[in-house]
Amino acid sequence: MPIKKKKKEQAPAADEQLSIGEIAKSLEMSQRTIRYYEEIGLLNSVKRMEGGKRIYTGDDLRRLKLIKRLKVLGLTLSEMYELEALWSIQKSNQVVLKRLMELLGGHLKNLDDRIADLNILRNEIVEYQGRIRNKLETSS
Repeated sequence: MPIKKKKKEQAPAADEQLSIGEIAKSLEMSQRTIRYYEEIGLLNSVKRMEGGKRIYTGDDLRRLKLIKRLKVLGLTLSEMYELEALWSIQKSNQVVLKRLMELLGGHLKNLDDRIADLNILRNEIVEYQGRIRNKLETSS
């Protein structure tokens, strides 16, 4: 059976208007989450039409993709907000990227520590299983 290649979606233009439903579906993210990111200031470029309906652009979509990716990498919303605040003040990718590297380094260290702890736990479980196995074999 041939493998179907996922059709690469063309990125929307920066000024293309998208509804919250379209954005949510595209990102597999709830509309409530998107509104929450707007409320806390992570997504502050959202425009509204008459009647208050939110209109999103390709830039908003890219911003939400970045937020989603940073979340997967372990950044907290407060860390993302810190990066947003840095950008707002400094208007410099260099400053923001440097801080992002620091944050990612901290998350990587925590991850390495957790992996080491899990390896210790794994070895303890294997050792304990061995002792139980020996008791079962000697008692039968």
